[in-house]
Amino acid sequence: MLHLVGQDSRALARALGVDLADARRVLGAVVGRGRPLREARNVRRAVLDLVEARCSQARLSRVAVADAQDGFRKYLFQLPDGARVEAVRIPLFDTHHTLCLSSQVGCALGCAFCATGRLGLTRNLEPWEIVAQFLEVRADSARPITGAVFMGQGEPFHNYEAVLQAAYALCDPAGGRVDQRRISISTAGVVPMIRRYTAEGHKFRLCVSLNAATPEKRAALMPVERGYPLAELVDAVREHAARRGRVTLEYVMMGGENVGEEDAAALGRLLSGIPVRLNPIDVNDATGRFRPPSPDEWRRFRDALARHLPGQPVVRRYSGGKDEHAACGMLASTVS
Repeated sequence: MLHLVGQDSRALARALGVDLADARRVLGAVVGRGRPLREARNVRRAVLDLVEARCSQARLSRVAVADAQDGFRKYLFQLPDGARVEAVRIPLFDTHHTLCLSSQVGCALGCAFCATGRLGLTRNLEPWEIVAQFLEVRADSARPITGAVFMGQGEPFHNYEAVLQAAYALCDPAGGRVDQRRISISTAGVVPMIRRYTAEGHKFRLCVSLNAATPEKRAALMPVERGYPLAELVDAVREHAARRGRVTLEYVMMGGENVGEEDAAALGRLLSGIPVRLNPIDVNDATGRFRPPSPDEWRRFRDALARHLPGQPVVRRYSGGKDEHAACGMLASTVS
């Protein structure tokens, strides 16, 4: 059975054999305005009956909400089978929000610095379970949600079809109405899916979690390196950049681990000739194994990056919501 909110309007029209205009009106009501199906305007009763018969309208159950001191809000949801996932609402400029979405229950990759990786993988999310996170948070928000990032629980490219289906539902003018350019899909480096994503020509922003510039150091932090080596990953990034322009690379900074002069020099060699935007962000590790860089470490690393990556934008991302375990790398299906 289809789930109504997991479809973009063209997919819904094809699946049900209805006119595109009717599909858009249905999604406009249920996803665009968050109203019950029967409140869709100018849709024949026969079409509504068909949608009701063929489409599930199951919902997520909100278990808890946690408000961090800096305005980040974490939502813990329970799925129909009892599994739990989180989404994080991120405040932007006191006028709107972006939303960090989960794509899996847990994660199979086991990155050393990530709480979600320590959970292991339970299952993939269905497209509707991803879109429903957006709808539930939007209903709880006075400000508009104008962006979405697939950076919550899970490796999005291990749930490729569902993530893309959900992303198109979010950007559908009759659905979530989020600009495609404000939807980011992050991957730890699943090379075959990066190549597929590039070949298919999707317009969502691709973000790649790099975190180290040598195979040895990256393998110690990210087991995915053993399956998809750094050289192959950089080739895939180079190909994407050639077709789509500058690629965003995420870099989790760990004091004493990956923020030295030698790390900046290795990044310069690795990324030579590739237009990238490097987004360093502090590690968040409740176990205490890793720590963020000190102010002096960050200044030295920033200056070294300016020397070794000349002309490439380096933008330090703010890691918010730490006090409620809502920050990057801290999602573990719990509330404090």
